Amino acid sequence: MGLEQHPASAASVDLAFNYPSLPGQAESLREGLRAIAASGDLDALLHSAPQGGRPHERQTAARHLRNREIRVAAEQVLIVNGAQQGLAVSLLALLQPGDILAVDALTYPGLKTLAQVHRLDLEALPQHNGQMDLDALQALCRRRPVRALYCMPTLHNPLGTVMPLAERRRLAQLAREHDLLLIEDGAYAFLAEPAPPPLQTLAPERTLYISGLSKSVASGLRLGFIVAPLEMIPALERAIRVSTWSTPSLTVTLGCRWIESGLVDSLEEQKRNDARSRQQLARRVLKGCDYQAYGSSYFLWLKLPEGRRADAVVAALEHQGVTVTSAEPFATTAHVPQALRLALGSIGLPLLEQALEKVRNEITR
Repeated sequence: MGLEQHPASAASVDLAFNYPSLPGQAESLREGLRAIAASGDLDALLHSAPQGGRPHERQTAARHLRNREIRVAAEQVLIVNGAQQGLAVSLLALLQPGDILAVDALTYPGLKTLAQVHRLDLEALPQHNGQMDLDALQALCRRRPVRALYCMPTLHNPLGTVMPLAERRRLAQLAREHDLLLIEDGAYAFLAEPAPPPLQTLAPERTLYISGLSKSVASGLRLGFIVAPLEMIPALERAIRVSTWSTPSLTVTLGCRWIESGLVDSLEEQKRNDARSRQQLARRVLKGCDYQAYGSSYFLWLKLPEGRRADAVVAALEHQGVTVTSAEPFATTAHVPQALRLALGSIGLPLLEQALEKVRNEITR
């Protein structure tokens, strides 16, 4: 299933989930709500929006996505209740039970849960140096009728890798050769700048690009975006209608105002800097430990010393008041690495330093 199986207790220091919030964000929310209340255009907020958003809202989302080098017409953008719903809608609209979905051997737990709910056949692809094995993908496509591939080329969760441009081009070529639908998850892409162009720009006719503001702005702002080829839009709109009908107008209005004002751009830059500071702290505290991370991401992948079992380390740290996540929720095969994913974004730096010291002491004792 997913990480929701292992929530942090109220008394624990949370290194399992990322809820990064910067000083002043609550005041930004207060000011945004005041501005909406004073606008005099509240009647529209009392009515359901069209599936996928109103035209001007989709245009605003399209402008925001240019930050990720995605340049599409507003008609190709759908607004949803966060990137997770974007994934759910995409699977519901475009895949059938029993379809084969290729994924990394370590992948986003929420995708695993969705695949189970939709009764999809997951095929795990091995990874080398944190990158998808494209030779294995080609062999799989020759052996089985793969319908789609899910990936996180910028920035992989949990490994923190960014797929090089040459591999992106080869992946786009393989997708065309084998008629694969590409589902590109860009939830953490705002943290990796500059980055190679997204798959959506390399194979736009077969790529769904999914992202949102929950990671870059606030987890409570459930606002996401799907970029899709025009011919897929009607099916996606139907899936939105049968799942949640539409995204709440108040949420969309607030998110669009923040995009238009430049606040979202500012928060993304601040969070890249904040994440960079946290990675620098982790590098100092975990010196000598075997881990990998992107320099401005909010998580890291910590491999345990030989002989240490992740479940025992998780339990020991929980006893010390620190909640961490093992590799199990991310694994799509029976082979589960003895490793931890540490989320760095939910607590202040002094508390983070103390928690990382406990992790280091536990795995090196």
